[in-house]
Amino acid sequence: QVQLVESGGGLVQAGGSLRLSCAASGRTFSNYAMGWFRQAPGKEREFVAVITRSGDSTYYADSVKGRFTISRDNAKKTGYLQMNSLKPEDTAVYYCASSPYFTTTWADFGSWGQGTQVTVSS
Repeated sequence: QVQLVESGGGLVQAGGSLRLSCAASGRTFSNYAMGWFRQAPGKEREFVAVITRSGDSTYYADSVKGRFTISRDNAKKTGYLQMNSLKPEDTAVYYCASSPYFTTTWADFGSWGQGTQVTVSS
């Protein structure tokens, strides 16, 4: 298992930016694809973005495409989610997760962080 810890959440005005980090420990980080999910109050957890083990391919939810960028630094065992042009509807708890597969299905992700709150004010 990979242990994951998110950081970087906070309160930001609409149109602003935040960068989330996901620090990994335990098994080899580079053996796993990494994804970001989010969950708003009263809503189901939803896929945000995923990146391959090597970082050579990414995939985004339509709702964040063109605004969010997922990346990773395997040497630092850290993944990132750069969020620009934030909207109030981006308000949620954001989770990073690892999977043996390049997938958007949350059930395929075996390790999860504890989450970090992102709040976007209008």
